[in-house]
Amino acid sequence: MPGSIPFYQKHHRHYDRDYRSRETESRLSQYQSSSSSSSLASSHSLLDESRLSPIPKRAKPTYLAVDKENHIIGYVVPVFRSSQEFGAGLSDTEDVRARDSAAYMARRDLFTSGLEMERSELISRREAMRESANRISMSKRLHEHGEHFKRMNEDSLMHPPKFVIKPRSHTVWEKQCVRLHCTVSGWPDPRVVWYKNNVVINPYASPGKYKLESKYRMHTLEINRCDFDDTAQYRVSVMNSSGELSAIASVVVKRFRDDVDEFLPSPRYGPVSEYGIKFKTNIVDTFGVSFGREGETMTLGCTVIIYPALHRYEPDVQWYRDDVLLSPSKWHQMHWSGDRAMLTLAHLNKEDEGLYTLRVSTKSGYETYSAYVFVRDADAEVEGAPGAPLDVRCLDANKDYIIVTWKQPAVDGGGSILGYFVDRCEVETTHWVQCNDTPVKFARFPVTGLVEGRSYIFRVRAVNQSGMSRPSRVSEPVAAMDPADRARMRGTSAPWTGQIIVTEEEPAEGVVPGRPRELMVTEATKNYVVLSWKPPGEKGLEGVMYYVEKCVSGTDTWQRVNTEIPVKSPRFALFDLAEGKSYSFRVRCCNAAGVGEPSDPTEATTVGDKLDIPSAPGKVIPTRNTDTSVVVSWEASRDATDLVGYYIEGSVVGSDVWEPCNNKPVNVTRFICHGLITGETYVFRVRAVNAAGISQFSPESEPVEVKAAIASPAPPYGITVLECVRDSMVLSWKQPAFVGGADITGYFVDYREVVDGVPGQWHEANVRAISERAYRVCDLHENKNYQFQVRAANMAGVGIPSLPSETFLCEEWTIAVPGPPHDLQAREVRNDSLVLLWKPPVYQGRNPVNGFYVDMKEAEAPEEAWRGVNRDAAEKTFFKVNLQEGESYIFRVRAQNQAGVGKPSDVTEPVAAETKPGTKEIVVDVDDDGVISLNFECGEMSPDSKFVWSKNYEDFSDTSRVTQETKGNKSKIIFNDPGEEDIGIYSCIVTHSDGASSSYTLSDEVSDSKLLKKVRFWLQAENMSANGKIDYIFNDNAVSQGEKYKMNFDKNTGVIEMTMDSLTPADEGTYSFQLQDGKATNQSSLVLIGDVFKQLQKESEFQSKEWVRKQGPHFIEYLSYEVTPECCVILKCKVGNIKKDTSAIWYKDGHEIKSEQSLSFTEGVLKLEIAQITKKDAGMYEVVLKDERGKDTSKLNLTDQGFKELMNEVFSFIANSSTPLKITSTDEGIRLYTFVSFYNDLLQVTWHYKDSPIAFSDRIKSGVVGEQLWLQITEPTEKDMGKYAIEFNDGKGGLRRTVELSGQGKHFGPLLILLDRARVAGGLPDVVTIQEGKALNLTCNISGNPVPEVTWLKNEKEITSDEHCILKFESGKFASFTITGVNTSDTGKYSILVKNKYGTESGDFTVSVFIPEEFPCYVMRLIKDSILSPRFKPSTSHLSPVLFQFLSFHLFSPPSHTFL
Repeated sequence: MPGSIPFYQKHHRHYDRDYRSRETESRLSQYQSSSSSSSLASSHSLLDESRLSPIPKRAKPTYLAVDKENHIIGYVVPVFRSSQEFGAGLSDTEDVRARDSAAYMARRDLFTSGLEMERSELISRREAMRESANRISMSKRLHEHGEHFKRMNEDSLMHPPKFVIKPRSHTVWEKQCVRLHCTVSGWPDPRVVWYKNNVVINPYASPGKYKLESKYRMHTLEINRCDFDDTAQYRVSVMNSSGELSAIASVVVKRFRDDVDEFLPSPRYGPVSEYGIKFKTNIVDTFGVSFGREGETMTLGCTVIIYPALHRYEPDVQWYRDDVLLSPSKWHQMHWSGDRAMLTLAHLNKEDEGLYTLRVSTKSGYETYSAYVFVRDADAEVEGAPGAPLDVRCLDANKDYIIVTWKQPAVDGGGSILGYFVDRCEVETTHWVQCNDTPVKFARFPVTGLVEGRSYIFRVRAVNQSGMSRPSRVSEPVAAMDPADRARMRGTSAPWTGQIIVTEEEPAEGVVPGRPRELMVTEATKNYVVLSWKPPGEKGLEGVMYYVEKCVSGTDTWQRVNTEIPVKSPRFALFDLAEGKSYSFRVRCCNAAGVGEPSDPTEATTVGDKLDIPSAPGKVIPTRNTDTSVVVSWEASRDATDLVGYYIEGSVVGSDVWEPCNNKPVNVTRFICHGLITGETYVFRVRAVNAAGISQFSPESEPVEVKAAIASPAPPYGITVLECVRDSMVLSWKQPAFVGGADITGYFVDYREVVDGVPGQWHEANVRAISERAYRVCDLHENKNYQFQVRAANMAGVGIPSLPSETFLCEEWTIAVPGPPHDLQAREVRNDSLVLLWKPPVYQGRNPVNGFYVDMKEAEAPEEAWRGVNRDAAEKTFFKVNLQEGESYIFRVRAQNQAGVGKPSDVTEPVAAETKPGTKEIVVDVDDDGVISLNFECGEMSPDSKFVWSKNYEDFSDTSRVTQETKGNKSKIIFNDPGEEDIGIYSCIVTHSDGASSSYTLSDEVSDSKLLKKVRFWLQAENMSANGKIDYIFNDNAVSQGEKYKMNFDKNTGVIEMTMDSLTPADEGTYSFQLQDGKATNQSSLVLIGDVFKQLQKESEFQSKEWVRKQGPHFIEYLSYEVTPECCVILKCKVGNIKKDTSAIWYKDGHEIKSEQSLSFTEGVLKLEIAQITKKDAGMYEVVLKDERGKDTSKLNLTDQGFKELMNEVFSFIANSSTPLKITSTDEGIRLYTFVSFYNDLLQVTWHYKDSPIAFSDRIKSGVVGEQLWLQITEPTEKDMGKYAIEFNDGKGGLRRTVELSGQGKHFGPLLILLDRARVAGGLPDVVTIQEGKALNLTCNISGNPVPEVTWLKNEKEITSDEHCILKFESGKFASFTITGVNTSDTGKYSILVKNKYGTESGDFTVSVFIPEEFPCYVMRLIKDSILSPRFKPSTSHLSPVLFQFLSFHLFSPPSHTFL
């Protein structure tokens, strides 16, 4: 409308003509003054002015025809009329016509010529402007390119922080979220800190309250659920090394109508000082996995201990279910009593099933605890009826319909569910109305027939052939009204969307809205179709509502659905559509101005349930978890749409009874099934659920036994150093507290070097797992600091590494006393005693260890409370310690040698002096046949527990003496042939138990006839008649023939003897034979008391064994080794009583090996030769001789210390075979070398220079080639002169070979040769680029004695000096190369060759000559094509070396440089 004011200027108070600029105002005044003049200029003056300016002034008339863009398109012929002609018509005279025609022609010619001039002038101006713009652009880009390389300097890049966008102040409603944003630039990247009232904001002090984010230099502070305390001034501070900057924003939190939220925490009364206090929170007395039934009440509780305890201080206690915060309601009540948090579930329903988490937050952080709650179905009112549906919700609510959705139950009662009934009830009434007459199978149903504005609640019941289920939990109340009206009602207190809406424009009056956008069918079933769309794109439309139209596919007839009242929200549900037919839909906007154009129609939609029942899940895999739970995982259903979750069922194998593991669908593919029976075997299956129904069952899983799972062990701890030499350290550590349910199979050690407190990279110390808890880490460097970490492994895998150890210095120990014992263990813990075990120290000191001292103290006592347990040093590595019942103790052990007592071991963990319930002891048993056995029973065992027996707390050295039998929780060892060597302490420990162990001391009192062999007492009497009488006396008491004693008197020989089956302690005493022949008497006595008696026992046993052994093939000399001068190792033994059918079998680590040498019975020596021994040959070697008469065994331990001693002997032979050190010169320098007869990879060799180990580098290296050991010195100097030595380490004194490299003597020759060899010291460039016609002069330094000969080459051909190329060699040191005037033929590769009697050396350079006329064109073309890119980076892929050097020099060098 003419003269109307635009809508965006209506509210401008300053609206008048002053809003225009001064320039526009000046133009306007000129136009007005020009328009007021009534006189017209002549055609001649008009054309003159048109020549001066291509665009005529606004004030004067124009005869040019222009388009909308002011482009000239033609000429308009004006019609000249005077006032007389207007009144009387055209003149009748021909003169007037001729004059008019002549004037017209003159004006036309003048104008045409002027127009052509203007056009040419315009074209020239455009070309000039284009060239100028190109020059400016090129200059600007070159300048930016140069500035970019200047800024690449780090100092130029650094600049202080700067706010690109500062944070803005906000005013928000209470309980809303607010975000403060800012964008910061600066280099280095600034550090950003947020403050609240000048106090640093710590997001960990108030978990969930504050959230800080920094992405792409945009920094955000988010404040969740604002309250009055959040009203403050917030400051963001940014800083880097170049400066600091701050910005401030305010946040104001408002409360609507001063309402008080009952859920907000009550204000605190009285002072509570929290500043500077760090709280420590512990959650104890927790709830476990819980099971309940629908309708029951369940309370979950935990005790919370907060230290320090402040009066009136309350932590923030929150409860979550499946990571969703719970709020107080009629279903959930929270209670905090000051030290206990409780959650009461008043009326359990299946909706309450899930993972419950208690979160206790303080200013110092938060602690959480979680456990799962299972809710089973209540007993059905009708037998066989299904379980109740769950999770009833209102998916979509409008004024005339509400779409209700729910989830199907896991229990169908044994028969398939026929469908569901939906009931509604108006709020504040108790009258339930069934909404559908027939059951619906789809888990969504539109409820119609509602009264607009009233609120309703809903419930759902399932039905099968047996009957109706219990009703579900009722839904939340929902009002039947238009969503737009609901939004306005909620907006009375605060925007329901949680956002503050800012209106930028007022609605336009009288404007018809445009088309709706993005119309789509969001849901389609056989009962209804839901449409959604977006409002039109125009802003400021007033009162927009919508009409929905439908069209049956195949027709062009559109029918309006909502004919009476248009809808206000951009979502609409259509009912009463014919099932099976296809429809298209479209929407129109309308307001007071009218109805707009329709939207684009949707694709044809067929009415029916589009959602299909999901396919069955894939393979189900159960995994052991705990004694009562199993982890079940499965493959997700393929192509499942709108999946709700999965139901899992389990069954005991063989029962064919399936029970649901969860009664609420889970939307993951992994679930822990709890409440299972320990030891039973289960199978599992899974079903998928969506609104269309429940899928078929998945295939059944493999059976799994319910027992604790095997996991990787926890990290070891307590890493200490047991011994340290120059290049290795022996470590020990403690076994992990948690072994993962399986025996630890080994350990892995890593190490890293620490330099000036900065640790380096981790390196593996061992590739194969080690079984002991001690290991020697080799290949370390002396006087370097190292850290170590250890990982434990079992059959489940390798655990995580331990924490890095302390930093240890690798330096050789020289102290006289021994190192610390290690691997302390407490066994057989009782109320009054325990047995402490340990391993001897690795470092012995100057003398062998001869005893140990045990120290103890109460666990809580100070360090001064340590006291010794034993006054005399213990010889064994175990000791029984007496305790006081109820106390907790810690222990340590010290070793001693002749020099004194060493430092103590690491202390043990605290041990409580108490006998655990159910503890059993070892019981000895002797059966009727005299078989002795030790029996042990364990009350509590895991499925993986094992009985481990030992003698004197060590593994059995001879396993053939006992037989172990284990059945269930009982185990025993049976002595096969009891003897004196079986006497000792026998102990048994049960693995994977709570320390179950016991011991028994087996003495010679245990057995009366089985421990020792027969003993014979005899004498020979002379001249004794047949009537002689003998009395056998023991300790002055006569003994007679019986079971114990057997007597015999051979009258022919006079031999009198008495035999006993065995000797027992009761047999210690004096034995006498009293002889009487007539009146003659005599007596002979033998005193067997003390050591004599014990010696007799040992001798009896030994002789018996030896006699038995020698009845068959046996060893005269047991297995031993011998090292030959050729460094071959021979294992040999001497045998006897050999027959032809006697076999000799060699074993290594229990595996048979074949000997290439045949047995020689004449010599009686068996040999096994190892030609080149390596680490693989370490092991336990054994030879077994056997035939029908018996067998004998000989063993040789070549592991650990045994193998080390063997290799030391081999190393000694190798060292003695080494030749003296020699020196030779090589192309690189000097080589020192020696030869050995045989080299072994385990040989440890150290090179020394001036009695100090050599630190190897790129210049000084060592190595081995065949049997040659060498040391290479590259480019030696006079500083390398001195004494060199190679040291062979044989575990004893070692052997050194030395050589002197000095200026005197025969060894100076090789060094002198290297120092005097001809050399090109430097001065020549790699490439020379020079312009044609210029002079080139190069000089280099030459060294060598005698003075070298100098030869110059071009392209591998010798050149001589002439007028064009001048070659000089002055003072025997300087060689010069000069070309007076270079040309293109001088381009090529040049070399200088220097030579004397000690060697030859050369230097190369390349000369490139270019022509000035040709070079710039190529350069400019490259500049145009490549260099002018804003991000130009030089590339040599398409440039010659000459051109690239030129470009690099000119484009990237400072302007002060010049080019030759």
